[in-house]
Amino acid sequence: MKSKHQHNFDSLTKRIGKFHLQNKTVLIPEMNRIAAHLIAATFRSFGSNAMVLKTYKGLDLGKKYTSGKECFPCQVTLGDLLLFLKTEQEKLGAAFDPENYLYFLPESDGPCRFGMYNKFQRMVLDSFPGLDRVKIVSITTTDGYSLEGVIEHDRMLAFRKASYIAVVVADIMERLLWRIRPYETHEGITDDFIESSMRQMESFFETHAAANDFGRILDKLEEITKNGRTLIDPAIPTKPLIGIVGEIFLRMHVQSNQDVIRVLERHGAEVVNSSLAEWVNYITYGQLRENKINFRLNLKQLNFGRLKHHLQKIIGFGGDLFYQEMRQKQFYNRANRLIDFEHDHKVGHLEKLLRKEDIFTFDVTTETCLSIAAILQFVKEGYNGVVN
Repeated sequence: MKSKHQHNFDSLTKRIGKFHLQNKTVLIPEMNRIAAHLIAATFRSFGSNAMVLKTYKGLDLGKKYTSGKECFPCQVTLGDLLLFLKTEQEKLGAAFDPENYLYFLPESDGPCRFGMYNKFQRMVLDSFPGLDRVKIVSITTTDGYSLEGVIEHDRMLAFRKASYIAVVVADIMERLLWRIRPYETHEGITDDFIESSMRQMESFFETHAAANDFGRILDKLEEITKNGRTLIDPAIPTKPLIGIVGEIFLRMHVQSNQDVIRVLERHGAEVVNSSLAEWVNYITYGQLRENKINFRLNLKQLNFGRLKHHLQKIIGFGGDLFYQEMRQKQFYNRANRLIDFEHDHKVGHLEKLLRKEDIFTFDVTTETCLSIAAILQFVKEGYNGVVN
């Protein structure tokens, strides 16, 4: 696989966007291992052939086709994609058809360079013969990760609900891992248990997600939690509690952060990492917040034509946030009845905390808002330390 180093900038609009997933193999990069697998299972439940890319094996390729000035996650995800396509090309030979694959890479607006990953990776793909035909599916924070054009309109709501539940369940399973492993009865038993549980939950999502049968998924989570509780040695004393905040990919991608949670555990700590659902809630909260601000501004300007638009957005995003937080609380409470692990932060509370301390503002946007506020909240909750 040799690069021609030729770029066609038309592809930034023609081959990045919202493409329908039907009859394609959807390639999902791994950021959070459990979440990636449960989201892939959700895609499969809705009829898409989705798979999670093996991660960190193609880092040399990622570095080869980047300058080193990019964010590290850009190198990791690019390497994962290039290695998969290279391997597929070698395995299938003449039968390899780049148009059979869709690379799923969301984006965000604002100053974070994450919004440029898909553009840069598009240019890299275009430099290889044939790989210019691999399209990149991109949903964006600008419209709250709308799925319009990606799946059938009448299934969008069901998919949004199911994918959010996948994120919440993944967060809880990770919290089980971090709660149990420092106190496990035998070394290594928790890792094996969570891996097995992830595979079981993956099967449940593939079977039940499309029908939004969350009761069965909730029952399965309760079963996993009950089984996990038996792995805790009550004779081991409580350990110092450490919170983790920071850039979402690096704090969640185990290989990229050199398995920092396990390192802290080896030094005698119990660790809690900020969740993925917190970010999803933050996106919804941000859209709600922005439309409230614009509504008030247009009301002052007597711009009645825009008032209706922003009011509709407020109702829509407000309903989304209510549903997300309601479901998140439901799943956390069910598992918390069996094992006492840390609940997630509510984004609205984090903003109030920043306002009270008057040290930062949600007006700036990006993950910095969550990180600074989460540090303050960890301190309030009596954590013994924070890693950023």
